[in-house]
Amino acid sequence: MARNIVSREKDYSQWYLDVIKAAELADYAPVRGCMIIRPDGYALWEFIQKHFDEAFKDTGHVNAYFPLLIPMSFLEKEAEHVEGFAPECAVVTHAGGEELEEPLIVRPTSETVIGHMYSKWVQSWRDLPILINQWCNVMRWEKRSRLFLRTSEFLWQEGHTAHATREEAVEETLKMLGVYRDIMENVLALPVLAGEKSEGERFPGADNTYACEAMMSDRKALQAGTSHFLGQNFARAFDISFQNSDGELDFAWTTSWGVSTRLIGAIVMTHSDDDGLVIPPRVAPVKTVIIPISPDETFLESDLLPRAREAQEKLNVVLGKRSVKIDTAFHMRPGDRFFANIQKGIPLRLEMGEKEFERGVFQAVRRDSGERFDIPWEEVEERVPRVLDEIQNDLYFKALEFRKQNTFRVSDLEGFKEVFAARGGFVEAFFAGGREEEKLIKEETGATVRCFPMDNDESGTCFFTGKPGARLAVFARSY
Repeated sequence: MARNIVSREKDYSQWYLDVIKAAELADYAPVRGCMIIRPDGYALWEFIQKHFDEAFKDTGHVNAYFPLLIPMSFLEKEAEHVEGFAPECAVVTHAGGEELEEPLIVRPTSETVIGHMYSKWVQSWRDLPILINQWCNVMRWEKRSRLFLRTSEFLWQEGHTAHATREEAVEETLKMLGVYRDIMENVLALPVLAGEKSEGERFPGADNTYACEAMMSDRKALQAGTSHFLGQNFARAFDISFQNSDGELDFAWTTSWGVSTRLIGAIVMTHSDDDGLVIPPRVAPVKTVIIPISPDETFLESDLLPRAREAQEKLNVVLGKRSVKIDTAFHMRPGDRFFANIQKGIPLRLEMGEKEFERGVFQAVRRDSGERFDIPWEEVEERVPRVLDEIQNDLYFKALEFRKQNTFRVSDLEGFKEVFAARGGFVEAFFAGGREEEKLIKEETGATVRCFPMDNDESGTCFFTGKPGARLAVFARSY
């Protein structure tokens, strides 16, 4: 049944929740801050996961699994890491009816336990590189949660690699950032800025953090994925040492990188509208729905449904198994059936009533634009994939144009404040400050450095400190 969705302009936060509820992607769990991912939401996650997993394996990575519980002492070995995560940790102190000798952390991330295992597995440079990824859940105790964007428990992947040289580890860090960007842009239709994080936004314990930053439809930024060059920090903390090719003892160079179910939130906030969810075709579990319409049950059974099944079978061959469904909710009025599929975000509807049957066509309706047009039965295998590609490209370029229109260049603090006071968006400014300057800027405007874009080598005078030779940074308010 269709649900009412509040206008995006009226109440963005409520609109976001309404879209998720109407599309039946997720619901709140009994435990505060946690969520239930419903079948349609999990199917979307499986498609996201599939694209990333194939890319990881294509670049030589393999999947493994590490424990949910981590000894407290592991987290304490890397000082900056424990300081960064301690406030978010869930701690197990009792098990089996007894108090534990050492508390256990429910993993907020797995660098520590994986570092411990790598120290046992790595003895020689011949044991390197190790290229492992795991798909799992993690827990970070959020005080203010929002479905998919910030929940205490969420699903993700975390890649962890160890290398013999700094150069190899840096190459790996940037390679995986490129993998993320490629899938986000070409599959999820999310235009992203890839760049280096500032000192204040860096992952705890990393030498460098790189990120993909996307603009949502309320002009806030969402960190869509991160890739960390950890240097030798975790290797020293966990003694991941090895004999190098010169016979000398050395510490490994490590990386970690991850994306999570917040990508579902990114899809919702980038592409959806006041009618409900919009899903880019390449990541949509159901890409096309066929809707036979007739009050005549005999005509439905003898003519419309056989024609719908024939088209479904043909399209599932060219689009992939289970990519096409037939709407059989005949107890609902046609308009309600249409709107239910609109709210689900299915990219393309193929409607067929008695008039369409007589003419030998489906009336196609694009979810993104509402455009209607006929597709003859004999052209369905050729036309539908082409239309889905057009929808995919149009969604990407619409989001890219929105970002361009809401990106502003400023040269001083006054101009900086004016943008965020007026409407927000992405603000480009030369910046040479550190943690303290970042803190002051956030306190005054709510904006943070999202990244120093990698495809920009401009330099200029810092808008905040006046220092020359500053890098171009992108600032935004963010989720």
